[in-house]
Amino acid sequence: MTVSLTFWGTRGSIPVPGPATVRYGGNTPCVTLETPGAPIAILDAGTGARALGAELEERALPEASLLITHTHWDHIQGLPFFAPLWQGGTSLTIRGPKPEGSSLADVLAAQMQPDVFPVPFTRFPRPPVIHEVGDGAFHIPGFAVRAFTLHHPGATLGYRIEPATGGPAAAYVTDNELSGEPDGSRGWRKGLVRWLDGVHTLVHDTMYDTSELERKRGWGHSSPEEAIDLAAECGAARLVLFHHDPRRTDAEMDDLLVAAREYAATRAPSLELLAAHEGQSLTF
Repeated sequence: MTVSLTFWGTRGSIPVPGPATVRYGGNTPCVTLETPGAPIAILDAGTGARALGAELEERALPEASLLITHTHWDHIQGLPFFAPLWQGGTSLTIRGPKPEGSSLADVLAAQMQPDVFPVPFTRFPRPPVIHEVGDGAFHIPGFAVRAFTLHHPGATLGYRIEPATGGPAAAYVTDNELSGEPDGSRGWRKGLVRWLDGVHTLVHDTMYDTSELERKRGWGHSSPEEAIDLAAECGAARLVLFHHDPRRTDAEMDDLLVAAREYAATRAPSLELLAAHEGQSLTF
């Protein structure tokens, strides 16, 4: 069964729309998966969720699933502007990891408290249903999902997703540091490769270039070369560079992609290598 994967926000940390980011986009992470006959699945609710919601206003959207990787602002700040939540006819189920020292529901509601937002979370006509998830398998309508803990400050999950009826899989692995391992997680890298084994499309954090990595160890991000090495190890057919640094212009992104493809030509010659840009749709 064919799945469409569409990027609504590709940038990390903070939205940076403007003339220097027109082609790759300036909104923060939001990705959708769609397959015939199933409700839409949404990955993260960064500022890209606003444009997604505006498009979905034109559809009758009775049901949708949202998988949140973690609750850093750039991955949730679009939720209050997701138009279907204000229509009252959409049943949205949100799943994500339990934040450290709080609950997923409390963190999502906190960004809409009166001191920082004019309308509280409780004013949604049909408030989302929220479930905390951890490592392991679960189902959402239309898709089978397997979650895996990533190497990033705070509780963070990656998601491997495939049609519930079977078929190729995609993995969404944003905000993940491939150097070192999470505290107390010996064998994490081997587990990551096993979890990704045979995935068709790997969307992976590549926020930093190689020259930036050393001074930003522990910040929870990776380089294109590191992601290419991972794609080669797990046998991915396609790698999509994602979570672009907010300082990086379109021209600099072009240069980053050229350098990454030169590296991939020697490390993983058969790998299809792309850099995510807003509005881009891929199938698997």
